[in-house]
Amino acid sequence: MPIVSVTRLRVRSWRFLPAFVVTAFRVGNQASAAAGSLAVKVFNDRRKTFWTCTCWDSAESMRAFMLTAPHGPAMRKLLEWCDEAALVHWEQATQELPSWTEAHRRMVAEGRTSKVNHPSEAQKAFRIEEPSERRWGEARLK
Repeated sequence: MPIVSVTRLRVRSWRFLPAFVVTAFRVGNQASAAAGSLAVKVFNDRRKTFWTCTCWDSAESMRAFMLTAPHGPAMRKLLEWCDEAALVHWEQATQELPSWTEAHRRMVAEGRTSKVNHPSEAQKAFRIEEPSERRWGEARLK
């Protein structure tokens, strides 16, 4: 059964944004080409916040991607780059990616925070803003 993974990251300072964007581009390309990857989309929300949504043929495929470069090393950098980080995974019958509204609903209901070295107050309280109605940029990579 396909597994969906949603992440939300907020870059804590403009000074980390260039390196974050370059890394995110590389990781997006990696996700699109990874074994077991069924669908990938990313969303550049407001205030240096970024969402990813991927669908995998199995949890094993998702884990293999997660640990492989450039994604694996990037996760360690996010500890310093981000002040908010959260994720959620679920199984579903199809490989169709959810809307960002549904991704947010699942994140709030079933998700969890990821460790960051400089957590915001929202991170500490697990408060996650709904994605902006005004889309800054969404891309389907697969």
